[in-house]
Amino acid sequence: MKILAFGASNSSTSINKALAGYAASLVDGANVEVLDLNDFELPMFSEDREKEIGQPKLAQNFLAKIQCADAIVVSFAEHNGTYSVAFKNIFDWASRITRDVYQSKPVVFLATSPGPGGAQNVLKVATESARFFAADVKGSLSIPSFYDNFDMESQQLSDQGLQQALQNTVNTLTN
Repeated sequence: MKILAFGASNSSTSINKALAGYAASLVDGANVEVLDLNDFELPMFSEDREKEIGQPKLAQNFLAKIQCADAIVVSFAEHNGTYSVAFKNIFDWASRITRDVYQSKPVVFLATSPGPGGAQNVLKVATESARFFAADVKGSLSIPSFYDNFDMESQQLSDQGLQQALQNTVNTLTN
């Protein structure tokens, strides 16, 4: 099984990228590719810009990565209660090429933040809108207080209850 994982953030030290990669690695026998949204940086989407440049190659490349995957793990950063601009921009460009951005792939949505809210607001928005973009959401999970619950040195969850919840969530990709 090939799993595509990414944090919906362009931070060079993205905790969501770390969580997505870790979560995908929990699937037995999976071949995991972790994307960096910085590799898909595009001009800010607008209809005028779209008329000017058409369908950018980087947006096409992003969709091609999804096409090649058997399953997807996304961990959402929350900026003011919603998506990061970096994710929203690539998503907007990709959705203009095809509304079915997730291409009916099985998806697990995660979210985390340094605070106790665990980016639950953006996770709710992403999960509720996923069906409009052909995502087969198998599970979702918020990880609160990331730095209290994730050991950056070992790159794994230190809280056993959250570890089990995450394992159960990613196992839904193979069911």
